[in-house]
Amino acid sequence: MLRPTANASRLVFLTVLFACLGMNGLGAERPNVVLVITDDQGYGDLSCHGNPTLKTPNIDVLFREAVRLTDYHVAPTCSPTRSALQTGHWTNRTGVWHTIMGRSLLRENEITMGQVFKDGGYATGMFGKWHLGDNYPYRPEDRGYTEVMRHGGGGVGQTPDYWDNAYFDGSYFHNGKPESVRGFCTDVWFDYAKRFIKTQKQAGKPFFAYISTNAPHGPMHSPESSSAPYKDLGVQVQNFFGMIANIDENVGELRTFLDEQGLAANTIFIFTTDNGTSSGGRVFNAGMRGFKGSEYDGGHRVPFFIYWPNGGFIGGRDVTPITAHVDVLPTLIDLCSINSPAGVKFDGRSIRALLEAKEGADAADWNDRILVTDSQRVKDPIKWKQSAVMTSRWRLNNGKELYDIKSDPSQKTNVAARHPEVMQKLTAFYDAWWEELKPTFAQDCSIYLGNRRDNPATLTCHDWITTGSTPWNHASVRSAMSGDANTGFWNVKIVEDGLYEIRIRRWPQEADAAIDAELPPGADVPGVKAYRTTPGKAFKAVRATVEIGGQTAEKAVDSGAKEVVFKLKLAAGVTQLSSRFFASDGKEIGAYYAYIEKL
Repeated sequence: MLRPTANASRLVFLTVLFACLGMNGLGAERPNVVLVITDDQGYGDLSCHGNPTLKTPNIDVLFREAVRLTDYHVAPTCSPTRSALQTGHWTNRTGVWHTIMGRSLLRENEITMGQVFKDGGYATGMFGKWHLGDNYPYRPEDRGYTEVMRHGGGGVGQTPDYWDNAYFDGSYFHNGKPESVRGFCTDVWFDYAKRFIKTQKQAGKPFFAYISTNAPHGPMHSPESSSAPYKDLGVQVQNFFGMIANIDENVGELRTFLDEQGLAANTIFIFTTDNGTSSGGRVFNAGMRGFKGSEYDGGHRVPFFIYWPNGGFIGGRDVTPITAHVDVLPTLIDLCSINSPAGVKFDGRSIRALLEAKEGADAADWNDRILVTDSQRVKDPIKWKQSAVMTSRWRLNNGKELYDIKSDPSQKTNVAARHPEVMQKLTAFYDAWWEELKPTFAQDCSIYLGNRRDNPATLTCHDWITTGSTPWNHASVRSAMSGDANTGFWNVKIVEDGLYEIRIRRWPQEADAAIDAELPPGADVPGVKAYRTTPGKAFKAVRATVEIGGQTAEKAVDSGAKEVVFKLKLAAGVTQLSSRFFASDGKEIGAYYAYIEKL
């Protein structure tokens, strides 16, 4: 039997000691990571990419100094991109192929970027937009992030968000608890991120800060000082560009802060976005076809700048082979020398060789690489729906259209008939990709009820399972959307047998309003009309029902009642929860809010 030498034993001891200290033997030499991702800002929504109207001077500086991925792709919408970024897995594999209807919940078996960094000894912070679940076990605080400041749902003012938030002076969830703040939402995310970074510097701990802005996602609200230069573009684009100008200012201030703290040289600083432009494309779209939601490049080819002086990622150099969101996590694992999660096979790959411009980095294996993205936005995925099968040269869209992106970047000429061998190759790849993922589509996510980390649990209609849409923002809740969009059910997991209290409401607790009450319009803010300015429509409910775990309960609704309370004995297991309000004329709506507590 071989025995370790004294020096070897000492090395093992020191490695264990440093790991316990959160340093993994590398301490301050380990790079910090700041990842800034914005919402609905396209490739052309930057002056460094040629936008003739919008000015982004601070991001332009980063562009000139950083290594740039010029053919970097994400999903065409919000949650799917974030799921792939966080896990290194195809969006459809993670269960996230929509932004609402329970299809924005990141499956519990997925290991996030936050968890990987936390397990690697990093302090982890998440600021802004999560959009991968607002209940246990899907929240960022459940997925490896130890400092969290976020809004609810997919944007400020969406249904899971604190009631009547509207971009300015709201209440956001700080480590799971509502906290009142002052100022514009983007400023808040960057401010809390800087506090987190300063705390970790003082503690001598490497950090990962994930700053995920809801801006410039609609509704279009911006500080007036930021939007003023664009006043001639109409309120929508004016405030869209104003939000980007505000982001640009925050990026500049954050980079100055890192420099003043002595952290800039050994911090991997990333700027990227989550999908194509939502509102800037008619001003400038960098010659691409399609906007947010599109299967064409304008829907999913976005900026990606990475700057790390100590790693040599400087000088304004372009990386041209095709890359994607699924590459980010394996690349950061590689760059930061942290362990890959056990048993996880990434769909992406480390692009370190490309970033370092190593010999052979542009070899054929990179250029022949095949990637897939699609825009599903349905209850269950549909084969070939708004899809793109991509290489560095080709785009196969919807299984029928083929574009040579090198000679036709605007995707105007379908050359499928001229290249049957390319069609065959890309189709075969997609078919195999689909067949591999298809069995996972039935793996529904369930919100936990009775878990001590989220008890009581707050459920909102944002996550109803339905075949239509849902009341996904405060304006639609206020207007009492009609038809199929007004009902649905939640997939839930009852964690243990017991007595549960289920309180159902037309209005959320923060509103403190009766089920049959009208709500006055809320105050407006700069930009378009805020969600909260929609008058709150009364619903004169006379009875309410709850269905869960094979049980149905019904109660009368008294005039002026704020909620209806049911107490039921429930057995542990996965089931569905449905709740309804009924008017005397037979009209019904789902209970938009449900609060469930294990007693």
